[in-house]
Amino acid sequence: MNDDTPVLAAHDAEVVLDGTVLLAPTTLAVPPGEFRCLTGGNGTGKTTLLRAFQGTRRPTGGTVLVRGEPADPARPRHRRLVAALVDPVPLARDLTVREQTTLVAASWYGTTAATADRAEETLDRLGLTALGARFPGRLSAGQLQLLHLALTLVRPADALLLDEPERHLDADRVALLADLLAARARQGAALLVATHEPALTRACDAVTELG
Repeated sequence: MNDDTPVLAAHDAEVVLDGTVLLAPTTLAVPPGEFRCLTGGNGTGKTTLLRAFQGTRRPTGGTVLVRGEPADPARPRHRRLVAALVDPVPLARDLTVREQTTLVAASWYGTTAATADRAEETLDRLGLTALGARFPGRLSAGQLQLLHLALTLVRPADALLLDEPERHLDADRVALLADLLAARARQGAALLVATHEPALTRACDAVTELG
């Protein structure tokens, strides 16, 4: 497939549920290496559009494609292409921060020393190394959000879908996150991020406002 083909593409995509418009017809494309932010007021469809690309909310009109194919989480290819933090990632209460991150990495890359290094690098980039031995129940809201981000970002993915990833984070962590997402885009991933955070919209390549 041509590298210029969008990783994420929506054409007149809309979602109507029981007569309520969750997403008005929307067209956008996110090519490889682009970090795009979705903005707009509450109820304009940002989360709904992310879920449509994730494959957990079917459009009632138009098309939503990932690498030229309909979004479908039942397909292994789709699950490998897309990593999403739209809803909280399930956590194992009896595994530490480091163990959970390493387990997710191993499930995609295999159980190797390189996999453990990848997990450790992700924890380090998010400032979680010192909390690696803690269990989820011992984390603050901001620390839990960083763990959810670690479990998402440690995965291989052509597309990253994030819904308000800045929630519960202080200004320093938001700045760190902005740099980390921009770096992931430079590595070739397509990022679609719903956000109200100016630090993220300043760091991204393009902004689409819904509503």
